Amino acid sequence: MNNPIAKKSWSPYLVGVGIGVLSWFTFWSADHPLGITTAFEHTAALLIQGASPALAESSSYYQEHSPKIGWEWMLVVGVLLGSFISSFISGDREPITVPPLWKSRFGSSVPLRLAIALLSAGLMMFGARLAQGCTSGHGISGNLQLSVSSWLFSLIFFSAAILTALFVYGRRARNV
Repeated sequence: MNNPIAKKSWSPYLVGVGIGVLSWFTFWSADHPLGITTAFEHTAALLIQGASPALAESSSYYQEHSPKIGWEWMLVVGVLLGSFISSFISGDREPITVPPLWKSRFGSSVPLRLAIALLSAGLMMFGARLAQGCTSGHGISGNLQLSVSSWLFSLIFFSAAILTALFVYGRRARNV
């Protein structure tokens, strides 16, 4: 019998159940919804506080929030470590800097691919802070709580993702 942990991809249903259980555990242990972008927000705030304490003291953000390295950073570390462990166990360690779909559409330039990836990550982080939550905060925890704003966020997020993929890769991407 094959080891299910060693598979390169898992059933989305099994993974969904696992994320749901993780979310329950998060509510139970931390009394807080599952989310990851708060860790980056707090880290940026701590860096600003360290670089310019006067600016931090005059900011309304610091009056309302106490930035810290909290349990959300353990989730960031867990995602990173889990990715490495999964890659090691499954044997899926092929270093792909420029995926085939990207290469067929935009060429094999590594600097272009990394620049667009970094820009896109920054845009997603900005959007997550603007929406006061990320895909895990709204899309998982908020939806599990039947939050109307989270369901609306998820509808908009998935629609925007589909439209963006069609815009960037076109309809022919299904055949690559």
